Amino acid sequence: MGYPVLLLDADDTLFDFAQASAAAFSTLCRTCSLPWSEEHRSLYDAINHTLWAQLDRGEITKEFLVVERFRRYLSRLGLPGDPAECNRVYLEALGRSAVLLPHALEVCRALAQNHRLYIITNAVASVQRARLSQSAIAPYIQGAFISEEAGAAKPSRAYFDYVLTHLSGVRPEDCLVVGDSLSSDIQGANNAGLPCCWFNRTGAPRPEGLRIDYEITSLPQLLEIT
Repeated sequence: MGYPVLLLDADDTLFDFAQASAAAFSTLCRTCSLPWSEEHRSLYDAINHTLWAQLDRGEITKEFLVVERFRRYLSRLGLPGDPAECNRVYLEALGRSAVLLPHALEVCRALAQNHRLYIITNAVASVQRARLSQSAIAPYIQGAFISEEAGAAKPSRAYFDYVLTHLSGVRPEDCLVVGDSLSSDIQGANNAGLPCCWFNRTGAPRPEGLRIDYEITSLPQLLEIT
């Protein structure tokens, strides 16, 4: 079945977020005179992941998350510092990274010949727009739907309703949601009744209780199902 509109998650689907985050964390440590080690970065990543999972469940806001992650990090290590300033430095550095995952450019270029490509993301708007504008895939993306601008976030139905209302003449069955996150991308597609494709890069077991219409382990496989 063909899908004329593809709703593509950004981080860990098209963009290499792990690499971008690692570089931004290193910049943060240098700029704010914080200690750096792989253990420090792992601690930050764990705190950040926990808070993003809470956001996906609708338990906290993004505004709270972006500062709270650094408050918890500094507190755990007993370090002085301003969590809001840490977040500012980190986000500024993150916005300068537009490294793509393998095959993202060639796949977007090929898909754009016959599809309309849009980004769907819960990431910070200023960061995501900066990264997209300087990325090699920018010419192939027709728009980006960012949660803080939509007033709702994945996986809520309200977020996807917002997306559909801004795609004139597009029916739900015309769209395919593609993303790596079961809790935001796939759950969101389930909530909104949209077809979905799980980008399962790590070969994780398929969960029960979620509708997964397609599953791919590399981006070129997307060309076979769209």
